[in-house]
Amino acid sequence: MKVIVAEDQGMLRGALSALLDLEDDIEVVGQAENGEQALQLIRSLRPDLCVLDIEMPKLSGLDVAEKLKEEGDPCRVVILTTFSRAGYFQRAMRAGARGFMLKDSPIDELAAALRNVYAGKRAVNAELALSFYEAENPLTEREREVLKLAREGLSAGDIAGRLYLSAGTVRNYLSEAIQKLEAKNRIDAIGIAERNGWLD
Repeated sequence: MKVIVAEDQGMLRGALSALLDLEDDIEVVGQAENGEQALQLIRSLRPDLCVLDIEMPKLSGLDVAEKLKEEGDPCRVVILTTFSRAGYFQRAMRAGARGFMLKDSPIDELAAALRNVYAGKRAVNAELALSFYEAENPLTEREREVLKLAREGLSAGDIAGRLYLSAGTVRNYLSEAIQKLEAKNRIDAIGIAERNGWLD
């Protein structure tokens, strides 16, 4: 199978590519240091699979996966992450990613995941799957919107103006979000939601 590896850290990208290339049935045909480059390589080299780091410059791995899905590209996506964030996982699955693995997985585990995905199956790191199962996003769409604007430093009045709501309604959404996340205040709520990938 032909594979492209996209990872912004040069040393890790090189090591991953070299180790995967040692596998008899895996050929790394291209390496990318950012999402835009990954997309260009996928379009020109037509690999069977791409291994995408979740956080890269220009376009994230999730952005690339979404674009491939939009274009109907048959290249199968495996996302690599250091983050156990439920929101990222949900977005990756919606974007059609077939695999979701931790960066520090042993190389034989990653190679096995690639084979599974190539064979049409899914591959999700067991540790990640459990943490995602336990962490469903409790926020409504509106609560997420309000928290995102609060993250930009807007007051309840400013948020109300932006969303065509009353300031009282915005305060209610904020206090609901704070309660649901068991946060101390709005700053704490924003931090908790960000760490879980629930504002993306």
